[in-house]
Amino acid sequence: MSAARKHTALPKAEILIEALPWLTRHHGKTVVIKFGGNAMVDEALKAAFAQDVVFLRHAGLKPVVVHGGGPQINAQLDRHGLVSEFKAGLRVTTPEAMDVVRMVLAGQVQRELVGLLNQHGPLAVGMTGEDAHTITAVQHRPEIDGELVDIGRVGEITSIETGAIEALLEDGRIPVISSIARSAEDGHVYNVNADTAAAALAAALNAETLMVLTDVEGLYADWPASDEVISQLTASELEKLLPELSSGMVPKMEGCLHAVRNGVHTARVIDGRVQHSILLEIFTDEGIGTMVVPDAAEARHTGAAEQGQSGHSDEKEGGAA
Repeated sequence: MSAARKHTALPKAEILIEALPWLTRHHGKTVVIKFGGNAMVDEALKAAFAQDVVFLRHAGLKPVVVHGGGPQINAQLDRHGLVSEFKAGLRVTTPEAMDVVRMVLAGQVQRELVGLLNQHGPLAVGMTGEDAHTITAVQHRPEIDGELVDIGRVGEITSIETGAIEALLEDGRIPVISSIARSAEDGHVYNVNADTAAAALAAALNAETLMVLTDVEGLYADWPASDEVISQLTASELEKLLPELSSGMVPKMEGCLHAVRNGVHTARVIDGRVQHSILLEIFTDEGIGTMVVPDAAEARHTGAAEQGQSGHSDEKEGGAA
């Protein structure tokens, strides 16, 4: 009987021990996680995400969650009979639509996520970029055919104030932040791209890592000709690839680039369709997805990978098991 117990328990112990170098490395470090994609609408993935974030917190890390809510916003706009107009791929956000955006992000998506996290203890606190001037923005006016275009209440971040987030982290809480911001210029509330907001917050918080959940395995080397995932690349390598990326990946990868060029050690795009992808990325030898590192860190990370101390190894092709 004891031999059987030993046989079944040993793999569990080996998995825990494999996580030890990463537990040591990441202890006390801030990790900013952008929650989105399929993980945001699938019930099982939502529950697994909440478990992962709580695990990080109990493992000694300081997770901060940033979220948007595209599918939920679309559904509510439809219910309210508000037809979305798009200019250059960007939704024109009227004041009426912004009221719905704010209600959905702060009153629905955020509340549900806070509730899932708090099933595991009194941990999560919801806030928006408006609270304590956490995110300040101005109106974003994209250039189309050489002219600046008014697309309404879409914001561009001008400043980040981390005091409220840092106080919550110091108190052992998990901040859950909706990506809306108020303008210091006109007092209006603006919708801010959640990928951009997560990257700006990661930089301002001097986070160890930015993690962006997506609906793909990572950054593909030659899509659609190949589904091979780029395991790791430097900021300069990513910058060269940006013009070739699909529109949905651009804000995510621009966010990763901004983060690692502003003090964040690594930025990772990971497959949010895989249960517990966050834990797989942070605490296993293989890791999944694509990791972006600062140019100066390339040699350091390559050396660490060879010693089995990095979240990605040179042999890894990316993707989920």
